[in-house]
Amino acid sequence: MEKANYLSKVIFETLLLFLTWILLTESFALSELVFGFLISLIISLGSANLFTEHGLSHLHPKKFFYFVVYIPYYIYQVIKANIIMAIIVLSPSLPIKPGIVKVKTNLKTDVGKLALANSITLTPGTITMDIDGDELFVHWIVVEDESVEGATKSIVGPFEKFLEEIFS
Repeated sequence: MEKANYLSKVIFETLLLFLTWILLTESFALSELVFGFLISLIISLGSANLFTEHGLSHLHPKKFFYFVVYIPYYIYQVIKANIIMAIIVLSPSLPIKPGIVKVKTNLKTDVGKLALANSITLTPGTITMDIDGDELFVHWIVVEDESVEGATKSIVGPFEKFLEEIFS
């Protein structure tokens, strides 16, 4: 993916900040929308080169589709993990087998790896402890497979197929 020009970066960042403004203020009053847009634009003019390298290319329809599909899929994974954790916690024998496992990712971008690490950490039962190149070190409350391949398939597999499309 090519690096975007400054204008593309400013437009992308302004849109993202403005949407965040709308979500946080929960208001569609004209004065607040204008103020929010101006603040978003000013911030974007000063930080566009720091925020993104690819600008508007992030809004490619294919990436946007996978992002929209990823959100409910991720919520489903979190709910499933919460139920599993509740069963473990409520079980009298407390069937845990904690450990740190190494997993590998095929994601190439730092943002993609960050999204993967955060997805793993926000899913109950796993915490990403470190990222080193294409390897992540994850604390897993019930280690099902200590091999890199097995742990990667169990932990990374559910998220990576979507994140590869979003952050390619």
